[in-house]
Formats: sequence, structure tokens, C-alpha cells
Amino acid sequence: MFKAVKKEIINEHNKTTKSSLDFDFEYLEKKLKKSNIDIHKILDQVKKFQVAVPTWGVGTGGTRFARFPGIGEPQNIYDKIEDCAVINDLIGFTNKVSPHFPWDNVDDFSELKEFADVYGIGFDVVNSNTFQDPADGPETFKYGSLTNSSSAIRDRAIEVNIQSIESGKALGSKGLTVWIGDGGNFPGQMSFSKSLERYIDSMKKIYATLPKDWTVLLEHKPYEPAFYSTVISDWGTSYICAKELGDQAMCLVDLGHHLPNTNIEMVVSRLIDVNKLGGFHFNDSKFGDDDLDAGSINPYELFLIFNELTAASQNNKIKNLAYMIDQSHNVTDPIESLISSANEIVNSYTKSLLVDYSLLEKSQDSNDAIQSMQILKTAYNTDVNPIVAMARFENGNSIDPINTYRTLDYKKNKSLTRKNEGGSSSGIV
Repeated sequence: MFKAVKKEIINEHNKTTKSSLDFDFEYLEKKLKKSNIDIHKILDQVKKFQVAVPTWGVGTGGTRFARFPGIGEPQNIYDKIEDCAVINDLIGFTNKVSPHFPWDNVDDFSELKEFADVYGIGFDVVNSNTFQDPADGPETFKYGSLTNSSSAIRDRAIEVNIQSIESGKALGSKGLTVWIGDGGNFPGQMSFSKSLERYIDSMKKIYATLPKDWTVLLEHKPYEPAFYSTVISDWGTSYICAKELGDQAMCLVDLGHHLPNTNIEMVVSRLIDVNKLGGFHFNDSKFGDDDLDAGSINPYELFLIFNELTAASQNNKIKNLAYMIDQSHNVTDPIESLISSANEIVNSYTKSLLVDYSLLEKSQDSNDAIQSMQILKTAYNTDVNPIVAMARFENGNSIDPINTYRTLDYKKNKSLTRKNEGGSSSGIV
């Protein structure tokens, strides 16, 4: 840690903002004390929060129309690790990355792990890619991967996932996320029934290779790239498949993978209740799977999701969830967007810690709709930035990470050695 950003630079910037932080923190401490909330207890919990950064997220994403790469873009997984280390050095909440295979394949994974270790970066859940054709064979996933009518193509897709597990094992990961773009664009194009049968059969073969201490996360999405039907289209289908596979199979919730106006926080609650919630891909959306910065469009929804998570956690109903950011940055510096998103996620988590769940339960049981809503609103409307900033400071990171980052001229300096204007292979996922 602090190889990507010199600790002295962070300390110098913190000196200029620490007095203002102390003032804001002390004011909030007095305010919360009136509600019998111990700000230091909250602070201790916030300091431990972690969310993984996607390796593909530090590259400029694309749209169906064009891609506009920025300067100093990462050209390989080693460059991506460097960029992710900058983020973690500045905020400290992102000490793991989530790689994507085969995008991030290397010849020597032990060498990659050693490289990441130097930067204080570990590896979270790995992701497999069968929504693009494999580069080392004649097979095509144009008409599906794990659900393709061709057994040879299904076997190739299974192989990609098994190889992703092997790569993850070498990096110290403990999980695999499987998302497929399989589906149809026309009525009658494919059999709904057979495609689901093939998916379950393919996933059973992948599941059989999982190490005993691993989890496989099933990711659903209602549309895109298939627009008429998607094989794993909703949380119910994901749950059925996870239950069919076994205890090591869980459901993953991507915030953009829902139809408009879906009550995502209720989906989260349902998956908790059936003991199949395994993790999240955090982002935000306005019209669909926009993969916008977390908390940039609907921060209240993000808070309500954490409200369900914190309530369940206090009742010992969940543990070991995989938190990851999954965004596509088209017009911003990806590093700045990921810093901002991580802080928004931690903000929402912090606000959920302010909720008096005992009082909320009493209000719900007495059918007091207004008071129940106000309990949540009071927590949400509280400015918890002083707590999150103090958590960063006490962890040795930056009080004001984006402004600190901007003084580094990081991308400008990297552009001197990262010459390929084609950028990374990342895009919208």
C-alpha cells in the first residue's frame, strides 16, 4: 500500500483539511449524541468496510455507437492493478480487485499475484466472459454459450468458466461470478424450456469443479444483448438455479439488471430470507443497464438497499457478501468515478448504521407508516461525510481523495509510457 501514491503527498493534503474535518466531526458527534448514537462506534464499523474494484472499470467503457478513450489508459492487467492501487491508496475501502477472464489472462498468475501484493491489492471474486467469442478457437457464442444448442459450444463455454476458477485459485480468490448474454431476439427463436435445462446442466459441470471454500454467484439480467428473452432474466430464475446447484451457489444482484421501477431493495430482502443472497454489483441507472456511477442518479435507493442489508446483518441473517463496483465510464476519468462511487457506497452504508431498527420494527408493527418512513428519512438526510472522511483519515488515506488525486497528474504522467490509444478491452458489462 502507498506505492501507487506517496504517503507524504496524502499527509500534506490532509494537513490542509484536518481542522475543517475535526470541526464537522465534532458537530456531528454532538448531534448524534442527542439520539443516543455513539459516533465512534459507527466510525469503527465504517473503517472496516470494503468494496472491490473491477479491473475493467479503470478503462474507458464503450457504447453501441463509439468509444472515446482517455489518456494514460491501462493496456493490460498490470496497468489496471496500478490504477486500482491509486484508488485504494487514496480511500482505503477498495483493497481488492475483481478480474475478468479471459480479458485479464496472463502467462504467469503467480507473478501477477506477487505484483499485486506489492501494491497491497488482493483479488476478490473472478468473473467469466462467454458473451464474446473465444480468441483461441473456432467456436462462436453468437447464439448462446452455456445454453447453446451445440454441445461442443456449451463445452467450450464450460471450459472458459473452469479455467476462470483455476486462474482465480492461483490469485487467492474465493468465488466466481457467472453472467451470460444468452437469449433470443425473436419469438420462437429458441426454446425457453430447453435453454434453461441446458444452463442448469452446464452450471452443474462448472459447480462440480468448485473448491469447497468457493462460492459461485449467478447473475441475472432481463435483457441485452438479447431483447426478447433472456435465459436468466430475473432473481426468481436465478434463485431456482442456485437452489438446484447447491449450497455453494448464490445469487448476485447487479443494481442495473432490473426492469424499470423494480423494487430492488425488496428483491434483496427476499434473497436474504431464502438464504441465497451472495453479493452485489454496484452502479446506478436512469433508463436501463446504464452502468452509471453508484449513487449518481438515485442515492436513496442505494441507502434503502443498505437498510435491508444492515437490518439483516444485525439479526445475523447474512455474512460474507461480495461487494463490487460494476460501472462503465464514458466521459469521466475512471479513477475519479470509482473513487466517487466507493465513497457513495460507504456513505449509504454509514447512513444505514444510524437507523434505530428496534424503533422501526415497533412502528411497522403498529402500522405507523409516517413514523416508519421518517425513521429512514432521518438517517438518510444526515450528512455522514465527516464520518466517512474521518474513517479514511484514521486508516491513513486521504480526507479529500479526488482533489488529492488531481494534484498527481497521474494520467498525464502515465500517458508518457502507455502509448496505445486503443485503451483496454473493457466495456459495458
